[in-house]
Amino acid sequence: MMTLKTLAIVAATAAVLGACATHVAVAEPESAPQEWHLAIHGGAGVILRENLSAEQEAAYVAGLNEAMAAGAAVLRDGGSAVDAVQAAVLPMENSPLFNAGYGAVFAANGTHELDASIMDGRDRNAGSVAGVMHVKNPILAARAVMDRSEHVMFAGPGADAFAEAQGLEMVENSHFDTERRRKSLEHVLKERTRTAAERHGTVGAVAIDSHGNLAAATTTGGMTAKTPGRVGDAPLVGAATYAENGVCAVSATGHGEYFIRVGVAKTICDRVKLAGDSVGEAAQVALDEVAALGGDGGVIVMDGEGNVDFVFNSAGMYRGEISAKGASTAIFRAEPEGDE
Repeated sequence: MMTLKTLAIVAATAAVLGACATHVAVAEPESAPQEWHLAIHGGAGVILRENLSAEQEAAYVAGLNEAMAAGAAVLRDGGSAVDAVQAAVLPMENSPLFNAGYGAVFAANGTHELDASIMDGRDRNAGSVAGVMHVKNPILAARAVMDRSEHVMFAGPGADAFAEAQGLEMVENSHFDTERRRKSLEHVLKERTRTAAERHGTVGAVAIDSHGNLAAATTTGGMTAKTPGRVGDAPLVGAATYAENGVCAVSATGHGEYFIRVGVAKTICDRVKLAGDSVGEAAQVALDEVAALGGDGGVIVMDGEGNVDFVFNSAGMYRGEISAKGASTAIFRAEPEGDE
């Protein structure tokens, strides 16, 4: 039987151990911040090495690197994923190399109709514009819809008017003209058929920031010689663009009609969330559905931990990724061409 003295010693010992346990719990370090990561694409289609000169290939790589550097600068300074994807696609909207903004393809009537969307994975807020003809950077108009309106999507003249009211830079429709795209229009109108390159050309970005927030953005000039008024998948949340924290972020490029019918971006994220697929596995399932219907294209996908995959069923896709660990770009189906 324990004496009163023994019981006192046991009680004192327990109190000391309890105090130590409390001290250890308080001193436990906070979890490390999420490593930021950004991925971009500049379009998918029949991109064959023999069709690109060394100078052209170098120009595309430089364009991809410029876009990645712009997005990385935001993330490196602790900025948000949604600001980063916007920053990444802006250089591609301003480059004649890509089918978005300046350098966008022509519709059949010789005008340009531009589409864009952006989505914030924190609360799944989103904004998009379709068929804009005068706002210089459609992705900025999509962002304004998300941030400064109660709506998700504006289209046509109303979208341009909204962008102008927000103080965005407006231009004549001819600002988007390039000789290269005019020749493509003439080819399609003459031959009454489109190559895969004339069907595709969307650009986009996905990112995760140091707080673990995901975002996605997509912007395009559409399809060469399209019927005026046609809207593809790029401005449609769930088709080409989707982001949900802890699940995935997606930006797609390809034959938009098929991506709409499959709901590619939402299909991918739902499979990750509900079926437990990796983003690569989910993307492959979605693109297999696209292919079964007769379409092609590709996606960039990122999961809730910042892991990236590039999945495409076309001959090539302009793409790249960058993080604190380094950067790489690729065009063809080979491994990434080089590091920054």
